Amino acid sequence: MTSLERSTPVTGKISMPSARFAIGEVVRHRIFDFRGVIFDVDPEFANSEEWYEAIPEELRPAKDQPFYHLLAENAETAYVAYVSQQNLVVDESEEPVDHPAIADMFDRDDGGRYRLRAQHRH
Repeated sequence: MTSLERSTPVTGKISMPSARFAIGEVVRHRIFDFRGVIFDVDPEFANSEEWYEAIPEELRPAKDQPFYHLLAENAETAYVAYVSQQNLVVDESEEPVDHPAIADMFDRDDGGRYRLRAQHRH
């Protein structure tokens, strides 16, 4: 057997949740009043159990969905947020997001879209 062969055949479909939003997209939380620019995506929950358990049980999202890292803002401050896909909607305000890290990570084109700078692409 070569290193590229499987020792046991895969039977059945491997389920992978698909991301609804893209890096550079501006989204809004569907419950809480904040919005942000996506700068990374985890295909499923990848934070600590302590972080997850701190979410009130009635609001706790399923772990088997994409989770997004946002450069976020609300009326008081800018911060980094980690949000489940089920809690995000597209932000249609077309207003720029005011976060100090955006200029280092993104360029903004004439249409207002955020484009990840080349040095931050994988």
